[in-house]
Amino acid sequence: MHVHESRRSAQAIAATPTMSRMTLSVAAAWMLSLGFDLFLHGGLLARLYVEPSAFLLGPADAFRRIPLGYLAFLVLTLGLYWLLRRLGVRGAITGFRQGAVSGAVVWGAFAAGLYSISTVTMPLLAGWWIGQTLELGLAGAVLGAAANGVPLKRIWAIVMGAVIACVVATIVLQSLGLAPPMKLVR
Repeated sequence: MHVHESRRSAQAIAATPTMSRMTLSVAAAWMLSLGFDLFLHGGLLARLYVEPSAFLLGPADAFRRIPLGYLAFLVLTLGLYWLLRRLGVRGAITGFRQGAVSGAVVWGAFAAGLYSISTVTMPLLAGWWIGQTLELGLAGAVLGAAANGVPLKRIWAIVMGAVIACVVATIVLQSLGLAPPMKLVR
């Protein structure tokens, strides 16, 4: 029995990611979330932000508060990391599914709560719900791949390629007039 227990302990230690691997995995998932977030809000949903709204802040105030939104995504990514580890999720596809389910629940509840107390429009709420669900799904895919032992160099190469693709797609949408161009706020 003692030998069996020590084998399990050794397996548990081997399965425990190092702090640097954990940090780099979470950072990669967060970076992909930020890239997709730019595409979502600067491209796909951008028209919804230029309409006059009693609910939304003006562009200058919203721009100044962007770091708070990015901090919120980091908190969500850390929570998702914890959840996926607790569930033993391994693999990009399984990670995507679990991340998307988590995103649908969190953002669905958030959207319903906002709708109950604010003047936010249904198209904006639906866009947030769907977009943020996909965003957590993408973060889950990165975290699941990392948990499955995919080399971090490969994960980072894919993440950076996807972030660049999101930036390019946002620029294309804005250049084609399908999304209003971003303006630098002074």
